[in-house]
Order: sequence, then structure tokens, then C-alpha cells
Amino acid sequence: MAGSGTAHLRHDQPRALTVDDLVVEFPVAGGTVHAVSNLHLDLLPGETLGILGESGCGKSSAGRAVMQLPPPTAGTVTLGDVELTGLKEKEMRRARARMQLVLQDPVSALNPRRKVKDLVVEGLEIWGWGERDQRGKDAFVDELLTAVGLDPEVVRERRPHELSGGQCQRVCIARSLALDPDVLICDEPVSSLDVSVQAQILNLLEQARERYRLSMVFIAHDVAVVKNISDRVMVMYLGKTCEVLPSDGLERTALHPYTRLLLDSVPRESDAERRGEPAKAVELPSPIDPPSGCRFRTRCPLATDRCAAEEPQLRELRPGQFVACHHVEA
Repeated sequence: MAGSGTAHLRHDQPRALTVDDLVVEFPVAGGTVHAVSNLHLDLLPGETLGILGESGCGKSSAGRAVMQLPPPTAGTVTLGDVELTGLKEKEMRRARARMQLVLQDPVSALNPRRKVKDLVVEGLEIWGWGERDQRGKDAFVDELLTAVGLDPEVVRERRPHELSGGQCQRVCIARSLALDPDVLICDEPVSSLDVSVQAQILNLLEQARERYRLSMVFIAHDVAVVKNISDRVMVMYLGKTCEVLPSDGLERTALHPYTRLLLDSVPRESDAERRGEPAKAVELPSPIDPPSGCRFRTRCPLATDRCAAEEPQLRELRPGQFVACHHVEA
């Protein structure tokens, strides 16, 4: 069940990123879309946090709000020891350079008019290249392209339309690494790619995290992808946090009814042999008028009157595992 709370935050450890009470709302003709409501998260140095949920759960809105694109409706975002939401625009943009974003559609994310060598150093050209000369610049580009598995001699002079989707995503990652960020936010970075290419990009991100000492927020709806790349997983539903747990053994240890629903939706070999009536279609609640209390109660097999009247709070049921549900126990 979707709820609130800060029990999962680690106040006793240094954090690369801290998000407190994040709210993202969008005005529309029929009212207000409550995309993200009272979200709390933290990210330790060198850690990967996976944010998992169905389309429309608010995970991408949360990622963009962390980047201040656009700024959240309410709440605070602290990068290291700098609170981004309290800065003036110019100061915020410079501080935000320490946090880079990798988007879902790599082709659209790249300027089609520019060559790869120019795309990779675009951020440095904006913020100041320093004392590097042209020869140093070329060597830097080649180093980054090699680090993401591209042959500089082949792709340096090409434009995005001359590359495959996987190659474009590698260029996007190289461009993000050029500014030596502390935090990398990956918003569905492999969902538009072939399965074989997905594995290559995931391995590349894992290598980049270790090589450049990155902290990552990895946003996706694919359970297997999030589980394989993340150290910790946050499950979201309709703008709220349902469960926070370690990725190891996720399929065995998950307790929240919504997390179990996501895991049960993953196709298995036994599904081909299963007989019976197909699952009934369920109409999802509207983010304009979300259910009272627990937002997942309209789909939850454990729902009671208490769920409609009282919003559940995250509580620790096992070491490192926090669940927002009135009825689930360890």
C-alpha cells in the first residue's frame, strides 16, 4: 500500500543526494495531477538506487524534479551539502552540473546537427573548458568514447543519425561523464533498446559507476533490470512510496502487495502451461483524484476500511526493508 514516512532514511551516514518531502503537481483542465506526493529518498556515495513502478507512478517526474527540470512544487533536494531548491537560478545551474541525466530516447536527446566529438564536450564548453588545448580536447574525447565502448576513429566525426540507438545511448553516457558528476540519474535508459543492447548498456553503467565513483538513481519499470543494477530498490505507486528494500533476493523478500503484483507480472516458463480464466482488467485510479488513505487500496487484496481512512507509514519489518502497509508483517 502506498504511504509516507522517513524511516528508511539513513541520517547517520554521509549522503550524495537527499530528497525531503518532494511534491510534484501539474495543473490540468480537470484539476491537478498529483504526480509525486511527499517523497523521501537518500543516496549514499557509490550506491545505485533503483526506482521501480508502473508507467504513471511518478518515478520519471520525481527524477526530473530532483534535477530541477522543472523545480518541484514543494520539498527540498540536497546534492552533497548544497540545497538546490534554495539557490538562485545561475547558482543552481552551476551546482546542478554535478548531477547528470541520461534519458530514455538517446536519439532525440542528441543535437542532430552536431558531431559526436562536439556533443561529448558540450557541457565543458558551456561551463568552461579550462586550460586544455585542442590536442588535449581531442584526447579527452577519445578517452571518454573508449570508456563507453565506442571506437573514436569510427564515431568521432559522425552525427547521431549515422549511429544506432545503442551507440547514441553510449554517446549520451559519455557526455554525462564529461563533467565528472557526483550523481547520475538514468531515466529508463534501456527501455527503447534491443534486449542484447540493454545488457551492454547496463554493464557499461556498472563499469562507469566503479571507474568514476558515481552514485546513480536508476528509474525503470522492468523488475529484472532494476534488480540487476541496483543496490537498493524503492517501489512507487501513484506518487507514493510502497516499499524500500535491498535488491538482493528481491523476488523472495518483497512483502508489499504491490511489489508482489509487479513480480507476479513477470512472464515465466510455467505461465505457458497455466490454465484458467485470464486476469480481469483493472481500471487504475486517477492521479487527479487519488484514493484516500492508501492509494493502492482499490487494487489490494488485503484492503480494509482502515486503509481508506488512514495512510500507512513506512516501517522497518526486516533489516533494511521498509514497507508502507497496515496489514503486512515480516
